[in-house]
Amino acid sequence: MAFQPIYDAVAGRVWGYEALVRGTSGEGAPEVLSKVAPDQRYRFDQDCRVKAIELASRLFPPGEDLMLSINFMPNAVYEPAACLRATLQTAAFCGFPLSSIMFEFTENEEVSDTGHLTNIITEYRRHGFTTALDDFGAGHAGLGLLVDFQPDLIKIDMRLIRNIDESPARRAVLAGIVGMAAELGITLLAEGIETEAEFLVLKAAGIRLFQGYWFAKPAFEELPEVECGSAAAVIPARGAPR
Repeated sequence: MAFQPIYDAVAGRVWGYEALVRGTSGEGAPEVLSKVAPDQRYRFDQDCRVKAIELASRLFPPGEDLMLSINFMPNAVYEPAACLRATLQTAAFCGFPLSSIMFEFTENEEVSDTGHLTNIITEYRRHGFTTALDDFGAGHAGLGLLVDFQPDLIKIDMRLIRNIDESPARRAVLAGIVGMAAELGITLLAEGIETEAEFLVLKAAGIRLFQGYWFAKPAFEELPEVECGSAAAVIPARGAPR
């Protein structure tokens, strides 16, 4: 696993880290996932969760309330309660708080049974996990998913925010997303930030959480420091902003 920080621009500190799967020779997530056979997705999904929690429990500074964000594949979860057993056991063994774990499901993976996904989200929330919709605006269902259920957090896809400082159309779409999220009580996170101009426009629009190379690139089995502008100090924020 590699870890990439999520920065809280209001608190001026790191809010948490996303765990990103890597190959043993440094292969990126797309290459690793392309090698996972359909009948191995469940085992792979479970192993990634366990590895992420084990590493985070060692790397996260004690006493600092950082969030750990873990990606999961909804189509690999056959029964929500059963699929959480290894997660719960690992968190208990490592002494890692369940309230400090956020599960992301990507909009890029088509989910034919939204009722099943709703059951997953309900079960995860019952245990105190935060839920997030990743890659919002670039996948299969988009707004349709939000009609069926509302996650705690939405990660706005980088294709919607790339060069947003130069695009009135992107800013108009962003304004709509910000208003919708406010109505639904959903926290927004902008991912893939690569320039200061993008960051400033998004922050002015009301976005609080950020992730991208402008802050820090993922680091293999370690926590990278945030390096952008005034965000030089790695100081964790406490709790999920609302």
